[in-house]
Amino acid sequence: MSPKSKHRRMQKDNANWMVVGLVLILVGIALFLFWSGFRSLSNSTTTSDDGSAIPMAVDYPAPQLELQSTDGTSESLADFRQNVLLVNNWATWCPPCKAEMPTLEAYFDAHYAQNFTIVAIEAGDPQGTVSQFAQTLGLKFHVWVDPQNVSLAVFRNGNLPNSYVIDRTGTVRYAWTGAINRTILEKCITPLLMPGH
Repeated sequence: MSPKSKHRRMQKDNANWMVVGLVLILVGIALFLFWSGFRSLSNSTTTSDDGSAIPMAVDYPAPQLELQSTDGTSESLADFRQNVLLVNNWATWCPPCKAEMPTLEAYFDAHYAQNFTIVAIEAGDPQGTVSQFAQTLGLKFHVWVDPQNVSLAVFRNGNLPNSYVIDRTGTVRYAWTGAINRTILEKCITPLLMPGH
């Protein structure tokens, strides 16, 4: 190969590498912009300024679900038809799940006399682990064990924590993913506890 041909080939190779490099840079910029926009959209639509989840109003029948409580008793969502019910899917290993438990307990303590209850469904751990965790936190509401993640399947949401508010007619009225604060619980759930709802 002549020196002239070698030079042309090197120029061509360099040009090819420059094109590849430019394409990779553009793809990287596009991915960065997409991810930044996605995170911004996600944060603006699912959390408030203080990081609390924001409930979404929904309207569909509550799924049929029956599991065991920490004492081994079989219970179903239908058993609580006379109550406004908050179903909370959580796990002992999930930091935001554990962080919101005192908030849920405080709201339950303030409103259980209004026929309000909570069913907290632990995703994946054995009964003994869940029972010990609930006792350590002093949880007074219903805690169910779900080693097969049935609840996550029927609610079609594998992100934890996630929660659903079911009214006295068995209709899911609110849904959210993430930990929630007391102010938003009061704003969304308390009106459902009033007579006539």
